[in-house]
Amino acid sequence: MRLKRPPRIKVLEALGSIADGRIRKEGEKYRVRSSEGDREYEVWVKGDLAYSDDNGTKFRHYVGYPIIAVLMMEGRLPFDERIARSLKGVPWRKLNEELKNYSAVEDLVIQEAERRGVKREEIDLFVEKVLNELGRLKLNEPT
Repeated sequence: MRLKRPPRIKVLEALGSIADGRIRKEGEKYRVRSSEGDREYEVWVKGDLAYSDDNGTKFRHYVGYPIIAVLMMEGRLPFDERIARSLKGVPWRKLNEELKNYSAVEDLVIQEAERRGVKREEIDLFVEKVLNELGRLKLNEPT
């Protein structure tokens, strides 16, 4: 089954997870720790197959932020260090649970990134670039 395009915010979450140093490689797989540190996701990507046990990938069948982060680390998706640094330390799960609206969380997070010196327009262009590239990769869930 083809994995669907993720919500825009998942690109930002992926950047934040890299900036926070929450990803480690273990052989052919990766481990991605959640923003609160209480969960850890197993991720692997091989060719056009991608697996992660995060909720977005597992239950909603879209490319979750752990897969996006791994693809960025492997050089298969664009990465921007400056934008990533502006997203360091964001409490993603807390914000998602409190606001219950990805657009509201994204707006809040981008406002903070702007205070840290990165313009909204830069972030928007980068997110679209990543999502377009992700579409070209045509990732599938393993069967």
